[in-house]
Amino acid sequence: MGPLDGLVIADFSRVLAGPYATMMLADMGAHVIKIERPGIGDDTRSWGPPFNEQGLSTYFAGVNRNKKTVEIDLSTDEGREQARHIALTADILVENFRPGTMQRMGLDYKSLSKDNKGLIYASLSGFGSGEGADIGGYDLMVQAVGGLMSINGEKDHPVKVGVALVDVLTGLHMGMGILAALNARHATGKGQLIEINLLHTLLSSLANQSSAYVGAGVIGTAMGNTHPSIAPYQVFSTKHGDLAIAAGNDSLFRRTCDVLRMPELVTDERFLTNSDRVAHREELAAIIEDALQEKTAHEWFEDLRRAGIPAGPVNDIQQAFQFAESLGLDPIVEINGMRSVRNPINFSDTPVEYHTAPQKLSNQSFQ
Repeated sequence: MGPLDGLVIADFSRVLAGPYATMMLADMGAHVIKIERPGIGDDTRSWGPPFNEQGLSTYFAGVNRNKKTVEIDLSTDEGREQARHIALTADILVENFRPGTMQRMGLDYKSLSKDNKGLIYASLSGFGSGEGADIGGYDLMVQAVGGLMSINGEKDHPVKVGVALVDVLTGLHMGMGILAALNARHATGKGQLIEINLLHTLLSSLANQSSAYVGAGVIGTAMGNTHPSIAPYQVFSTKHGDLAIAAGNDSLFRRTCDVLRMPELVTDERFLTNSDRVAHREELAAIIEDALQEKTAHEWFEDLRRAGIPAGPVNDIQQAFQFAESLGLDPIVEINGMRSVRNPINFSDTPVEYHTAPQKLSNQSFQ
């Protein structure tokens, strides 16, 4: 029995942010009813290749396990009434239609909360329900207008992150908001409306970069694999393969120098403190990279690991899973013959569950 056992979620969301959040909650025991368009379903059902052995888009399959799919035509009075019935029996509703859409269908928070006072209604948008309501919220363009591309990649060549990271972060933030609202409901008996948008989430998640601008007026720029405030904290080439070294404090720097057999760097006035090392980053990087040519990335990883230094080879995704398996983390689970990525949260008493693989459309209407 999961920690959210007994809770019912009406999931009107599509694509990634909402479905990712509801899958995480479903893994924890919530009963998620995913409402999809008859015969078409979630947009990501057609986002392929690749498709898995069962014929499902791996994009869709990656965020829709542990859910019950029902097909409802929300363009009809009958469909909207069916959806309303589900919403009125739910504890939580998640939606990411364009602002105003759910209101036009009579499925907005104000309408539903009259008859379901405990309803927690999580509304997700790209740019809020005000002046940005007309702007489509796809992850690519949010990374662009939200500043993430400007600090990613190499100088003068803005690059998106290789996964829809803003969607994932927004889904996680929304899930946290839902759990907070559930706790508040225990005290008051009342639900509430939660609004979250992709742009706000990105600006918050830029963390030190956004804080540097807000607090000091510093506008970050793309720096490749280096860090604006720490050195050495970047990727280096080796005899074979690339190696990431994250020597984030003076102690780690001293130990890195010992492993590289260059103790003289510790007392070099250019590198005495982190601020010194940041000021002379390029000089330091050139010295370290030259020393790293003696061994491969994997050989250096073993040496640095023994010294307690955060470092590791740059893996592809297959190698990343193999690395996790070598650490005993078991990153893959199998659900009814379908492989899925394990939920990263481990509970001591109420473990996550994997009971339903992502469902195919049945071409049957809601029953």
